[in-house]
Amino acid sequence: MSIADSIGPAGIRYLRRGSGEPLVLIHGLGGSSRIWRPVLDRLSSARDVITVDLPGFGDSPPLPPAARATPRALAQAVSALYVELGIERPHVAGNSLGGWVALELGREDATSVAAISPAGLWRRPLGPARIDSRRLADRMRPIIRPLLRTRRGRGFVLRSTAAHPERIPTDDALGLVQDWLLAPGYEGANREMRAAVLERPEEIEVPVTILWGDRDHLVAPPHPQRTPPNAVFIELEDCGHTPTWDDPDLIADLLLEASSPAAIWTNDVRAAL
Repeated sequence: MSIADSIGPAGIRYLRRGSGEPLVLIHGLGGSSRIWRPVLDRLSSARDVITVDLPGFGDSPPLPPAARATPRALAQAVSALYVELGIERPHVAGNSLGGWVALELGREDATSVAAISPAGLWRRPLGPARIDSRRLADRMRPIIRPLLRTRRGRGFVLRSTAAHPERIPTDDALGLVQDWLLAPGYEGANREMRAAVLERPEEIEVPVTILWGDRDHLVAPPHPQRTPPNAVFIELEDCGHTPTWDDPDLIADLLLEASSPAAIWTNDVRAAL
């Protein structure tokens, strides 16, 4: 299938590229499908890749005003998209909040799940944020562009995103920050994310791969109570919270492995690879 930028149910913007087993990619809080650019060519050479902008992020409009932007509600929006595309139970992968959304899809709407530094696997809800992110965003807006033009500035602004902010091109760095600054769905999704945890992980019976950067300083590794019992945990060396720019070849290879029908889903075999 050739590359296509399209609009799905409820105005969800998605990009579809490649052929093979379908693989749906879901970004994190304040992000967009932009985060998958470094791995898109590699993945689409072997998969029918669909990257989505979650409701209220990127180019997708928010959920209706009365709807709560819970991870489950966001998962239902993604599921409605691939149902409309005629796809049944694709492989899904997500980062941060998108990892939690992917895990929700793993209950009944996915063939496999790969979650990169997923949210929601903490012991108890995080509670309200201590920092008013919107006020901070407004203060930063005038200085963002000149900051991101320098290597040191990118390191300062994006150090919670990547272990190696200097590897993010200036245009992508600016796009990442603008995605956060301009996302109308940020506050609602952040509030719902911080008010809950992933419930009943034992219901997720599909193969689950959890990837975690050893330099992720934004979210703590998963608590055992919140981890699906069949999950395989892989630590990513020298990688941060959103590692697609840190080591695109490694991330692409692991996502292909996690979505491979021939993969052997045991900790012992994975450890030997």
